[in-house]
Amino acid sequence: MDPALRELLGELEEFASTNDASTDDRDRKMLNITHDTGVFLALLIKATGSRNVLEIGTSNGYSTLWLADAVGVDGLVTTVEKAPGKVAMAERNFARSGLGSRIRQVQQDAGDVIRSAGAGSHDFVFLDSDREQYVDWWDDLRRLTAPGRLIVVDNATSHAHQLVDFTKAVEATEGYVSSLSPIGNGELVILKEG
Repeated sequence: MDPALRELLGELEEFASTNDASTDDRDRKMLNITHDTGVFLALLIKATGSRNVLEIGTSNGYSTLWLADAVGVDGLVTTVEKAPGKVAMAERNFARSGLGSRIRQVQQDAGDVIRSAGAGSHDFVFLDSDREQYVDWWDDLRRLTAPGRLIVVDNATSHAHQLVDFTKAVEATEGYVSSLSPIGNGELVILKEG
C-alpha cells in the first residue's frame, strides 16, 4: 500500500473515532469498518482477483479506499450512498487518495441500484448498510453476483439480531456456502458456487 494512502486511512480512522464518540445522531456517525476488516476485505479481493466490486454504504469512503486499493489499476469499485453530506465527504477523500479513477460514486437508493444491476455484473459485493433490507435484496444480490464469487456482510456479529432473516435465507438457498469470520464486527462471507 502506498504510504500516502496508509496515512490518509489513519487520518480517517482517527476522524471517525472522534466524530462517532461525539454524537448520538446515527446519521452523523461515520460507522466505518475496523482497520482489520479493511485488511481482510483487501485480502479477499486480491486472493480472488476481483475487479468489479459493488459496495453498499459508502459513508466517508474509508472502506471504499481499502476496496479500491485492492482491485488494482484495472479494477472498479461502484459505491452507493444516499446521504448527500457523506457523498460529498467521500468524494473529497477519494480525490485526496489518488484512487478516484478506480471509484464510481452513486448517490441513489441502494435497493434501486441492486435491482437494476446486470446478471453476474459484480465479482465481489460488500454490504455495510441498512441490514434489515438485505433479506429483501437477496434475490437480486444472487443475480448480480458472478458465479464463484463472494458477498461479504459487515456487522454480522455486532448486529446479528438484524441479520437473522437474511442469514436464514442464505442458508436455505442451494448453491451458496457461508462462513462467519470474527474479524472486526463480524464478517459473513458468502460464496456463490460456480
